[in-house]
This record gives sequence, C-alpha cells and structure tokens, in this order.
Amino acid sequence: MSGQGDDLDGLSGFFFYMFIVHPATAWILRPGRFERKKSIMYAIGFLATLAAVKTGMSMHAKGVNHYQLLGVDRESNPLAIKRAYKKLSLTLHPDKNPSPTASDEFDRVKQAYDILMDMEFREVYNKFGQDGINSNKRFDESTFFMELGIFYLTWGMMAYVLTLGKKSGDARQWTFTGLIIMLVIEISIMTSQTNPLPTALFPTWTEYEVVWLLHTLFPAFMNGCRSLGSYLYVDLDKQARQLLLALQEQNKDILLVLRDVQICTQSIQANGVSGGNGGVVGAPTVGPGAGGRPAGGPVGTPMGGATPTGKIREMQERLRVSGSQVTNAVKDLKLDGSGKSSSFGFYAMIVGYIAMSYFFK
Repeated sequence: MSGQGDDLDGLSGFFFYMFIVHPATAWILRPGRFERKKSIMYAIGFLATLAAVKTGMSMHAKGVNHYQLLGVDRESNPLAIKRAYKKLSLTLHPDKNPSPTASDEFDRVKQAYDILMDMEFREVYNKFGQDGINSNKRFDESTFFMELGIFYLTWGMMAYVLTLGKKSGDARQWTFTGLIIMLVIEISIMTSQTNPLPTALFPTWTEYEVVWLLHTLFPAFMNGCRSLGSYLYVDLDKQARQLLLALQEQNKDILLVLRDVQICTQSIQANGVSGGNGGVVGAPTVGPGAGGRPAGGPVGTPMGGATPTGKIREMQERLRVSGSQVTNAVKDLKLDGSGKSSSFGFYAMIVGYIAMSYFFK
C-alpha cells in the first residue's frame, strides 16, 4: 500500500470512529440504559471488537511482508533466504505453475528475495516498508524528527480540540498519556540499530509494521477515552457546592425555628412573671382550687440561673460559626488547583526522559 493510501486509510479510520463508533458508544453508555458496571464492560468490549476487526481488515488488505512471503524471519542470514527462495521458485515459476496469476506471484517472490538479500535495502524495508524502497528513502535523524513532530503535533491539536470541556478532562489526560507513550515507543524503535522486538514472539514483524499498528490503533484509543471519560466524569466541585448549600439552607431553617422558640419563650416569661414569690420568675400560685392544685402557670427558673433565651442565643452563635466554616470550605474548593500542576509534572517528566534518551544514548 502506498503512503497516500496509508494517509487515506488513517483519515477514513478517524472519521469512522468519530461519526459512527463514538455515537454508538454514547448510546451504550447513556444513563439508565444498563447498570453502571455493565455499561462500562459493554462499551469496552464494543470498542475493542471494532478496533480488532478494523485493524485485522487493514492488515489483510496490506498483505504479508517479504519475510512472511519467503517463510523466513528477521534473523535469517542470506543463505537461509536463498534456500527459501529456491524452494518457492520451483513451485511458483510460471513454467511450473498453471495459475493465471503465476507470473505476478513469482515477481513478488523475486522482489522480496532481491530486497532481503541486499543488506542496505533490507534495513530500509525494515524501517519504512515497501514505500521506502520505492522512494529510495534513507534514515535521516533531522528528517525523521521533523516528520515525527508534524504527525504528533497534528494529532495532539486534534485530540485537544476533541476533548475540550470540563467533562473531558480525564479523557484529555488519558489521550495525551497514550500519545506520549506511543511517541516514546516509536522513537525507541526507529532510532535503534536493531529491531528491539523479541524474535521469539514477533519473528517476522518489522519496525515499520509496529509503527503502522500504533498509528492505526490510536484513533480507536482516543475515541474510547472520549466516550468513557465523559461517562465516568463526576463533578466533585458541583456536588460539594450542592451539599454545602443544602447545609446552609438547613442552618437557615434551624435559625428560623429557634427564633420562633425564642419568641414563644419570651411570651411565656412575660405572662408568667409574678412579684413577691421569693424572687422566682413564673412561680406557681396556689389558688382556692380543690386539693390545693396550682392555679397558675409553669414553674420558672431563678433569676441568677441560665435562662432559655440565653441558651438559644448560644445555639445561634454556634450555628453562625458553623455557617462561616461552610463558606470558607466553598472558597477552598474554588481555589484548589493542585491536580493541574501534578499532571504538568508528569508530562514534563516524560518529555525529559525522551530528550535524555536521545542526547545521551
């Protein structure tokens, strides 16, 4: 596949995830449709399945690489490659292969053999694929980092625009973390003298194919972060403000009730005052009723003791102090910005690691 075809494939994949997969995932994650845990599991499964199917279709369309075509691995020496080519040429040669596509198949095998036998072409093929061979491309650090910067700056700006808004804060952090990790992996692979992938696990994978796979999966990863980040977002500041406002309203209601109690108490004290009862406010008076039962009001409190009005005023003062503490807590929530600085430090650490690994390798 040509470089233009790869660009078109990446662009079509972006629009596919943007306008089809993202709305479908939002439908799965709509509140009330499923339980919270089931919604997350269904969404992750849906995204992973679509990414696997689409990536598999793209890999099938690209076809096998030269190593797979000849049946050798990256560590094969020229002698092993020559033996594999001779074995295939005996069966794929147009004189012995009756297939109508025998000539094309044999030409592909011959091209793979010529590239892998030339160590310079082989290195170019490992780094840049068949496009690098067709354009006679060579690895140049300045050109490589310029193309790398253009690619990641473009995707970084696109990811930032797509994750604008308070609800997408976590999604933005996840996306940029994935982007930085992908950048570190690509730099490590492309600047290494040998392929760092273990041959036992990936015997025929080239550096170009690993980078292609990362670039292909990133749109799926970004849109998955957008969908799950918006769904899992919890506005803690909003919840805290609502709770504190409810507490303030509760305090106001209590103050109103206490004011009514104070008025009633003052009224009872005013009506129950009686002179000449030993200095006792609201002392009972014994009337001529039967059995000598009191004919007056309630028993009062001594003038020198704590009055109900004093107790109520004490409660009001405590509620005022509590209200001031609630107000200060709301202000502290608005001024809290430690999360941004910690995220900045995390990204600065990764960027510093990239710079150090490049300049001191």
